[in-house]
Amino acid sequence: MDARQQSLQELQQIKNMMERSSKFISLSGISGIAAGICALAGVWFASQKINYHVNGDYNLSKIKDESQVSLQNDLLLIALLTFLAALISSFLFTYLRSKRTGIPLWGTTTYRLLWNIGIPLAAGGLFLIRSMQLEHYELIAPGCLIFYGLALVNASKYTLGEVRFLGYGQIVLGIINLWMIGYGLYFWAAGFGLLHIIYGIMMWYKYERVSKGINND
Repeated sequence: MDARQQSLQELQQIKNMMERSSKFISLSGISGIAAGICALAGVWFASQKINYHVNGDYNLSKIKDESQVSLQNDLLLIALLTFLAALISSFLFTYLRSKRTGIPLWGTTTYRLLWNIGIPLAAGGLFLIRSMQLEHYELIAPGCLIFYGLALVNASKYTLGEVRFLGYGQIVLGIINLWMIGYGLYFWAAGFGLLHIIYGIMMWYKYERVSKGINND
């Protein structure tokens, strides 16, 4: 019996080692929550700017020419600051979890993960830049959601499987937004904000809560 238990433990250790070498599993659920909060804050600031120009319609095609450039610059600045805040907070919490679990943050799997995320995001960035050049502002919000979702699905095989479902959610919201033009900020809030927070809570509860020995038994 003891020999059997020892064999099972050895197999489990081998399985864990293989998983660590093939998947980036240091993602922190708190990172998702932090990114979601940053996104909601960014959406709120953007809504204030847009509301000033189009009286709450959130349809950028109705912006007058003389104020269009000013608003675009403000929105780009808000988007940049929101992205940086979400990126920094996500990296910080993931780094802390990596130190706590003893799993290296950087490695071959991490580079594969970033590469698979980067390709769809780069394609999406070019799509959004061209959309703005052609003044198809109604495609910006759904485009962000769809390409971000594709990036998550594409990279999910190198990290936790739940990331795939987060990506599916972003894609679905983006597609629906294509038929609900003028509500981009609401979909951004739902996708980048609420979905990230829900995902982060689930990941914390499933992985980090258990690892800290918190249970209700």
